[in-house]
Amino acid sequence: MKSSNIHIKGARMHNLKNIEVKIPHGKMTVITGLSGSGKSTLAFDTLYAEGQRRYIESLSSYARQFLGKLDKPDVDFIHGISPAIAIEQKVISTNPRSTVGTVTEIYDYLKLLYARVGRTYSPISGNEVKKHQVSDVVAALLAMERGTKLMITAPISNYTKYGLIKQLTLYKEQGYSRVLWNNKPYSITELIEENPTKDGHLSLVIDRIVCDAENEENTARIADSVQLAFLESDGFCRIQFPNNLPQLHFSNRFELDGMSFVEPSLHFFTFNNPFGACGTCEGFGSILGIDPELVLPDKNLSVYQGAVMPWKGEKMSKYLERFIQATAHIDFPIHRPIKELSEEEFDLLWNGKKGIRGIRHFFEDLEAKMYKIYNRVLLAKYRGKTICPDCKGTRLRKDANYVKVGGYSISEIVLNTVEQNLEIFNNLVLNEHDTKLAARILQEITNRLNWLNEVGLGYLSLNRRANSLSGGESQRINLATSLGSSLVGSMYILDEPSIGLHPKDTHRLIAVLESLKKLGNTVIIVEHEEAIMQAADEILDIGPAAGVHGGQIVFQGNHSALLNAENSLTAAYLTGKKNIPVPVKRRTIKEKIIVEGARENNLKNITVAFPLNQLVCVTGVSGSGKSTLVKQILLPAMKHHLGIHGERMGKVDRVTGSLNQIAAVEFIDQNPIGRSSRSNPVTYVKAFDEIRELFARTKQAKSLGLKAGYFSFNVPGGRCEDCEGEGRITVSMQFMADVHLTCDTCDGKRYKEEALAITYKGKNISEILEMNIAEALDFFQDNTLLEQKIRAKIQPLYDVGLDYLSLGQPSSTLSGGEAQRIKLASFLQNQKHTTPTLFIFDEPTTGLHFHDISKLLIAFERLVQKGHSLVVIEHDMDVVKCADTVIDLGPSGGDAGGHIVFIGSPEELSKSKESFTAQFLKEKLN
Repeated sequence: MKSSNIHIKGARMHNLKNIEVKIPHGKMTVITGLSGSGKSTLAFDTLYAEGQRRYIESLSSYARQFLGKLDKPDVDFIHGISPAIAIEQKVISTNPRSTVGTVTEIYDYLKLLYARVGRTYSPISGNEVKKHQVSDVVAALLAMERGTKLMITAPISNYTKYGLIKQLTLYKEQGYSRVLWNNKPYSITELIEENPTKDGHLSLVIDRIVCDAENEENTARIADSVQLAFLESDGFCRIQFPNNLPQLHFSNRFELDGMSFVEPSLHFFTFNNPFGACGTCEGFGSILGIDPELVLPDKNLSVYQGAVMPWKGEKMSKYLERFIQATAHIDFPIHRPIKELSEEEFDLLWNGKKGIRGIRHFFEDLEAKMYKIYNRVLLAKYRGKTICPDCKGTRLRKDANYVKVGGYSISEIVLNTVEQNLEIFNNLVLNEHDTKLAARILQEITNRLNWLNEVGLGYLSLNRRANSLSGGESQRINLATSLGSSLVGSMYILDEPSIGLHPKDTHRLIAVLESLKKLGNTVIIVEHEEAIMQAADEILDIGPAAGVHGGQIVFQGNHSALLNAENSLTAAYLTGKKNIPVPVKRRTIKEKIIVEGARENNLKNITVAFPLNQLVCVTGVSGSGKSTLVKQILLPAMKHHLGIHGERMGKVDRVTGSLNQIAAVEFIDQNPIGRSSRSNPVTYVKAFDEIRELFARTKQAKSLGLKAGYFSFNVPGGRCEDCEGEGRITVSMQFMADVHLTCDTCDGKRYKEEALAITYKGKNISEILEMNIAEALDFFQDNTLLEQKIRAKIQPLYDVGLDYLSLGQPSSTLSGGEAQRIKLASFLQNQKHTTPTLFIFDEPTTGLHFHDISKLLIAFERLVQKGHSLVVIEHDMDVVKCADTVIDLGPSGGDAGGHIVFIGSPEELSKSKESFTAQFLKEKLN
């Protein structure tokens, strides 16, 4: 009989204190606690790792030889475990070809749909392109009146290849006896004797038929003759009548209006295949070309005022003069701002036409004279990643758009949002034949679209690049894909699925998690969101604190019981015993940066003022335009102002205001702090240099002549060469995620025995790297210059709530929120100089407990007090209520977003009736 619980006993991975816990099957369990308390260790490093290990153990010995051996988690036993699926906060794919459509498999079904039931339409007449089958011709002839006489002929166009006489002789040898020459009947022998000298129209008479639908032999004869006509004439068949009735023309070629079309197939709609990919961008959707945003940076200027940047200066202004002269006779509006030009007028400016040379011709002239250094420099200045002009970013060859289902081409579908497509497919009307063919495909497409919409991603287009998604969006796409596969009896382990989700959409996520549970799965969620805790059947609170002070089960039970729990920081914040205080006073606006006419993605030509020397929060529902405004417009604009080029700025009229008040800009996101697996907190804040110097100054090191470089794990010397100083060996798992095993030679210590023999205050280099930040601050207490430097560099890590991290913890094991706070700490410790800096944070509360958020806000306050400016993209109301100014976008996501709903203080925002954010902020302020 299957166990009703997952029973874990003696879990000791990382900081877990030999804990025993039972997690109920078929229920939704939330694991919560401070950052670093051991939540992820229990869920992923213990439970999921054991599930993965058992799966590999269940495979054949032949399969296992390719997969390597997984270490068993440090636990006494785990009973009642189900097949495990982990959905983590990781960007799904770094492949630039991957899109939302491909990773969710929706695009695979779309290709199948268009290949099966797609109908091709001519771009010239708009008529459907049809290819006649033998059955079509037979049906047309049998529908005629009984006794109708006719000839089945094959028009011959290539008789000149061998000459008419030789061609006729060949037909005679093949057993044919009659032809039509210029529509007159001849026997082949007669025409050979006549030997016509001029070219004419030749048709081979295949058969002469009398129509009789009831005669089965006659029907079979017609079918054979039509087949032969198609064969002899290379795809054509003509029906001629003796009494000069109009001829009937049939073709089994896929042609219409003088154009040949490609018959729909799977490869025809595959942009990862050379056959289906756009020839210009090779299926990437973008090319390195001339970027209109760089050529026309200020859309408020007219052509005459110098809007075209490369047409400035004494030498290049001649191109401007020529354009003005050439367009004088057509009254081109040279005094009208670029942003007010119509589509046709802008096209004329860019592409020109007969007698008028536009911007494109100017750059073609430069490219023709690339031998000149000046031209090469000028071209490089205006080059950038631009949408492919041929496929308009859809990645497919142009003629794929001639194929339509329900009036929509596949390009239109991939450019639509999930919500728009859901409406299209729910209302799609097909004929009876196509409905039968597409029923199963349409069901799969609508199911997947529906799940994406349910997890709050209805604003995404199917063409959106997978590598441009946030960690939270990627995780919810994984969740939607898992729901689409409808697995049962499995164990789903999710890592904070509410990340990047506005509180308004949390109930939809909960409904999705409930549906996973109803299918008979066990859902285990590492989460801090209060609404998800309330919806859970069981809550596991791990703590009481972080790092060495955590790793114990503080509480297990439902939400109402948690409110009465003791020794739980989670309960203390939920009951209000502890809280994050609302600032007594808001800072008033003095200087500001103004973004005018922002139109990128779904932004609706908005103008926004970002106050300086404040904590500014940008809020709004998922897909409302927050990231577009801050990351694609404000950040690149500030970089361009500071002379840091290379990053493309979104569509905007201009960015003005107190730009000179900012001397530097820093963007702090959730990406890992280092690409190398050797990167860790102590190397990131540059404290490891002094630690290595301490060891080099010991008597033992001096006697052996060892320098500081000997104690580095990045270069040969004292490091273990088997794992090259990583302490772990990575095993490629072929069809699964790579697995990291502890190095057998150094037992994970990274160094050779000789290096480990050298100690400082009784500790070797490996033991110091294993210390957490709090222990290290106690250890380096002497007043020597080196120890003071070490303390100064690691103190900010403690201040931002990362005291539980070990000095040498690999950056690949850090959560997005931890990586972000390490970056923040590195800035806090570099604040000897007071260069006014604009800090931009992308959801810094990711992975943070209420208690950690309070520490983060203290760090923010320190930055503002030092004269810096903070712009934070955030959904967490505890941070929003502490902001000086809130910029709320919306009102909804996608096309329904991109407007400014509100700008002002949190108190004023809470009174807004249009804002979804206001509803949740009001609770926190009260």
